[in-house]
Amino acid sequence: MENNEELKVEDSQNVVENLPVETENIISEVAENVDLGEDESISTSLPETEEKPKTTKRKRVKSDKSSTDKKSDTDDDSDEQELADVPEAVELYENYSTEELVNILEELIKEPDFSLIKNKVGYLKIEFRNKIQKEKEEFLEKFIAEGGEKTGFNPKVNPLEERFYKAFDIYSKKRIKFREQQENQKQENLTAKKKVLDDLKTLVESEETLKRTYDDFKNLQNKWKEIGTVPKNENNNLWQNYHFLVEKFLDKVKINKELKDLDLRKNLELKIELCEKVEELLLEPSIIKSYKKLQKFHETWKEIGPIPEDKKDEVWERFKSVTDNIHERRRTFYEDQKKERDNNLQAKSAICEKVDQINSNEYKSQKEWRDATDEILEAQKLWRTIGIVPEQQNAEIWQRFRTAINLFFENKKEFFDKIQDNLTNNYHLKLDICTQAEALKDSQDWSRTTRELINLQKEWKNIGPIPNKHSETLWKRFRTACDAFFNTKENYFKNVDSIEIENLKKKQDLIKKVNEYPFGENNKENMEILKGFQREWVEIGHVPLKEKENLQNEFKTAVNKQFEKLKISSFNKNVFEYQSRIDSIKDSKEGEKFIFREKSFIQSNIQKIKGDINLWENNIGFLAKSKNADAVKEEFLKKIEKAKAELKEQEQKLNYFNQQEKAAKSGN
Repeated sequence: MENNEELKVEDSQNVVENLPVETENIISEVAENVDLGEDESISTSLPETEEKPKTTKRKRVKSDKSSTDKKSDTDDDSDEQELADVPEAVELYENYSTEELVNILEELIKEPDFSLIKNKVGYLKIEFRNKIQKEKEEFLEKFIAEGGEKTGFNPKVNPLEERFYKAFDIYSKKRIKFREQQENQKQENLTAKKKVLDDLKTLVESEETLKRTYDDFKNLQNKWKEIGTVPKNENNNLWQNYHFLVEKFLDKVKINKELKDLDLRKNLELKIELCEKVEELLLEPSIIKSYKKLQKFHETWKEIGPIPEDKKDEVWERFKSVTDNIHERRRTFYEDQKKERDNNLQAKSAICEKVDQINSNEYKSQKEWRDATDEILEAQKLWRTIGIVPEQQNAEIWQRFRTAINLFFENKKEFFDKIQDNLTNNYHLKLDICTQAEALKDSQDWSRTTRELINLQKEWKNIGPIPNKHSETLWKRFRTACDAFFNTKENYFKNVDSIEIENLKKKQDLIKKVNEYPFGENNKENMEILKGFQREWVEIGHVPLKEKENLQNEFKTAVNKQFEKLKISSFNKNVFEYQSRIDSIKDSKEGEKFIFREKSFIQSNIQKIKGDINLWENNIGFLAKSKNADAVKEEFLKKIEKAKAELKEQEQKLNYFNQQEKAAKSGN
């Protein structure tokens, strides 16, 4: 039995001596992972399901996403989270404009090899979304600062977003297709590796010579190495089966100790080189980058295979020591980051309290509101300089700040709207006073107009301020109207005696003109001529008081004589006399009140007469259907005729008042 074993070992040595040159690499693969205990310790240090670190971007902003982007978020959020932690995500595209980013994306998606563009598109998407969201926040802040309300904010759609997400949709479809291809390939790889395991098992159980079985084993090793990745849930089980069969094969072929020692020494060199690479990670400034590289180095460590037993603990401790150091740096980094974010939260809370305090104050003047606005704008600037806060408090603190800012600008808008309403109302009141003053400026009713203008001046003072752009213009307009009247009044009273004597002569001449005027046969024209004499009489103005009554009686007598001579109807005479009476008293102290009462009475009387006429006409309609109603019908017709004559007279009087008011408004 011993002889047989020696023979097998000897045969094995002969085979090794006759192996081709490339067997050194193959032997290294054959002997890998014989000592599985070391791999398990690495796995304990770095579990596969290590939680991903939270991102540490320069500034995280929430972004609006297109419908296409939302569909793809469930596929690539984790990728984007990892990319955002890498400095390239900040530096690669941060100096590009949004339009340049869109152009770059549109060129990238033309690349047929998806694996070459995956990370670049991820970095590009992060930068584009940050820039677009920053633009929207700036537009919103500007809109609110200018007095707008948040609920009314409707940002313009940036056409670059549509272009970007249209291109990104093409990229997303490529990614889906690429991942489907990967999954299909992994399934094919799984089937191929299971076939290799079956062949290995057959090889282990084979009774063929060592040379032949080793060549077969080498081919199976190459196949295993070339196949590629398999589904993650199958990976561990495949490796365990593979390692088990490799060990079984090693036991079978009894590779000599020298060959195995050579392989162990080579593995030792590789692991020492790997330790040196891991130690270089201590100089890497990026914690995230060093951690990711460390994970890859651990995978490489597991793939290298066993080393001499006497060096095993020493090399592993060296590798593990650096690993622990990097882990400690990572823990410290996140602890410092947490402290910084907690401090940022306290700073932002203090800003919120400051804005709340500003909102609690009562501002009564425009200057106070402007000063408070400066404080609010300063608080907004300070807010933007502070970094991010813990993620779970981010939405809450931002909502608190935004709500307080909105409340301030809403209150400010309400205050200035009220001021503007008051200024506008005051403007219209003073504009109306100007119109009234301008209507009075040419009046020669000195006493009444003086009182009215003085009252208008008092009313002007009590109204309050108006918009600055109208203040000076409106005041000059009012002052000009007042000055025009009072200057005319002053000039009049300087020459009042001579003016009244002149008016006396004019009225005496007018009486003579009425007595001597050659009236024609057309009484309608004669009435207009007499009305013209009456208007001329009123327009002449005041005469010496002692002559006023006699002169008025003479004019009335002259007009009445003409009525009798011309045989003008009593209706026209009554209207004319009524108008003359009104003209004689309208400039008196009580004239305005009398005219107002008289006009109101006439309007009321007109409505009553019209009502009576309608009632009587309806009654006639009913009587027409009854017998022996002629006598009653005749009575109603007389009433209607009389009422229509009275209605005509009342309407003539009302028309006269309306003409006088129209002439007064036009300044004639």
